[in-house]
Amino acid sequence: MGLDFSTQRLKATLIDSSLGVVHESEIDFDRSLPEFKTRGGVHRHSDGLTVTAPPLLWVAALDALLDAMRRRRFPFKRVACVSGSGQQHGSVYLRHGADRVLAGLDPALPLRGQLEGCFSIPDSPVWMDSSTSAQCRARDRALGGAQAVAALTGSRSCERFTGNQIAKIRSKQPEAYAATGRIALVSSFCASLLIGDYAPIEPGDGAGMNLMNLRTRAWSPAALACTAKNLAARLGAIVPSHTVIGPISPWFAARHGFSRACRVVAFSGDNPNSLAALRLERPGDMAISMGTSDTVFGALSSPRPSATEGHIFGSPIDPEGYMALIGYKNGSLTREWVRDRFAGGSWPQFERCLAETQPGNRGRIGFYYREPEMTPPVFRTGVWRFDCRGRPIRRFNEGEDARAVIEGQFLSMRLHGRNIGLAPRKILATGGASVNRSILKTMADVFGAPVYTSCRPNSASLGAAYRALHGWDCARKKRYVPFMESLRGAPPFERAAEPDPALRATYDPMLERYAKLERSI
Repeated sequence: MGLDFSTQRLKATLIDSSLGVVHESEIDFDRSLPEFKTRGGVHRHSDGLTVTAPPLLWVAALDALLDAMRRRRFPFKRVACVSGSGQQHGSVYLRHGADRVLAGLDPALPLRGQLEGCFSIPDSPVWMDSSTSAQCRARDRALGGAQAVAALTGSRSCERFTGNQIAKIRSKQPEAYAATGRIALVSSFCASLLIGDYAPIEPGDGAGMNLMNLRTRAWSPAALACTAKNLAARLGAIVPSHTVIGPISPWFAARHGFSRACRVVAFSGDNPNSLAALRLERPGDMAISMGTSDTVFGALSSPRPSATEGHIFGSPIDPEGYMALIGYKNGSLTREWVRDRFAGGSWPQFERCLAETQPGNRGRIGFYYREPEMTPPVFRTGVWRFDCRGRPIRRFNEGEDARAVIEGQFLSMRLHGRNIGLAPRKILATGGASVNRSILKTMADVFGAPVYTSCRPNSASLGAAYRALHGWDCARKKRYVPFMESLRGAPPFERAAEPDPALRATYDPMLERYAKLERSI
């Protein structure tokens, strides 16, 4: 079983021995637990920067999900192993003694009431929070600059990253920090519920904290020292991602009928679990998720951390490997804006615009920023268009905006992915836009790599289920088993688009022109 504690809902995915999905359930936080008064699963504070979620919400959601599954007579006793996923960068602050509460849970009572008093901070900072700029700059000064922080931890100092949130709490709420016995990530906190004890952190999610030495996969003494006193003891250990961290808590066996033989594998973040779901094990395996925001991620053997380009995490499926991730704010909403304004207002018309314009767009390049962008950092919104000689122009001919927005987004992904070591030999496309064959064909041509698609939704919970199987397999065989050995027989991905080799002569020089124009913006 894989559980995914995402921003807006809790999902469960169960796979059987043939690796087929045999059950899925979910709880929507806003709709099913309205007493927490969240919108989109979070609380947005009046300063416009602080975004939190109550950790008791995730506890209540687990109660509600398992109760609903039990009413449907779900066979909990047949579950051999569980792992999970949590929204990355969120942090949970547990009072001294919370481990004793976890160990002594009464199966006659739900989790929620028993854990209500266990939090020293009742609202957890989550990945949408951007209130720690001062702490980020202090980290940069302490560790030798933004590039030094990236080289050490895999990412520049980021406002949402856990270390900077801890530094803010230690500074502004010293009494709450002193009352904290354990600081968990969303993933390790939810794993703690499953095992009835404090759960360790693993390197995929641990890298999203600005606290872990990326290469040793251990806490960095220098990063801890500039964050808060006595922090190592509050964080606990880092363990390999495939580690069985314990048997399932007696509470789950007595209340829901789980077997006492059921094991729990270390939970990870949502992005690492998505990498596991798409089985991106080898360097050159890359995914592009096209949603409200676009995300590019893939496997690396040698990390090239950058203060300006994306993030590097520990791989959740290779104890010696890494994953790279780049995020974009201008995803589907920007594509839809161009569709509605310049390409006829419908996806069929948008596809006709792509089909009727030449690959390479006669050398014309466009930049479309409806939202301030993360990659690269562009804070002024607007549209910039250039002709084949790099001269600004006001308008494109009919349909050229459709091709320009798609080619521009993929050129940016190719450029910034290359800068941190992503060189795809194949691409897995996911998200809403992955059903559009013309977009996938453009993706294949711009990257010069074949594109595959997966029809499975809920990649984070599916990846957690795959990781549960992998960890269970390693424990059963008493040796490390390569991830894909455990997943032999998993359903294949569909080959959706092939690159045209002749277009390499179009897109390779276009990439360098794109990079120059991007710098000018």
